[in-house]
Amino acid sequence: MLALIVAGGRGTRLNRGEKPLLRICDRPMIAYVTEAFCAAGVEPLAVLSPSVPQTGNWCRANGITTFRAEGAGYVEDITECIEMLDIAEPVFTSVSDIPCLTPDIITTILAAYQAAGTDACSVWVPAALCREAGAAPAYVQRVDETDAVPCGINILNGAKNGEEQEETALLIDSPRLAVNVNTPADIAAAHRIFLSP
Repeated sequence: MLALIVAGGRGTRLNRGEKPLLRICDRPMIAYVTEAFCAAGVEPLAVLSPSVPQTGNWCRANGITTFRAEGAGYVEDITECIEMLDIAEPVFTSVSDIPCLTPDIITTILAAYQAAGTDACSVWVPAALCREAGAAPAYVQRVDETDAVPCGINILNGAKNGEEQEETALLIDSPRLAVNVNTPADIAAAHRIFLSP
């Protein structure tokens, strides 16, 4: 199974260079995400945009397969990648700025998806955890009677690329999924998780 790691962001809000290469505890964020998928038995493939040449260099130096999309947007780049690579089976999609992701979380998501039997699976985290981490959620939806925020990981059926897919909404109560790095406060929250005993 593949994991399409969307890593095309310029990081303009943080103004610290290419966002996937932003260092958390002295390692690029994308390293944590790709290693978590590898350890879970899922092959990462970095979906890049023209805005991130150094991220492409990092991927090549670290043996991560890349696909260069047009950079039209998150969903558009995923759709383009699935179409151009002719992916006809389920595939993970993930942002590259959730450095606290673990292999256990990934295997939990995959098991829930397989048990649900739907074409797609979206992963959510309680909004309260995001607020505790110092984030102000931009989008909140009720999932399992809880105010929840999308964490940036999904599974899609590649055979139905571009179509509306029946979806399971999976709520995972983990602070590690609540840290999606977009601000200096998010960087500090990620450091706290890594440095906590």
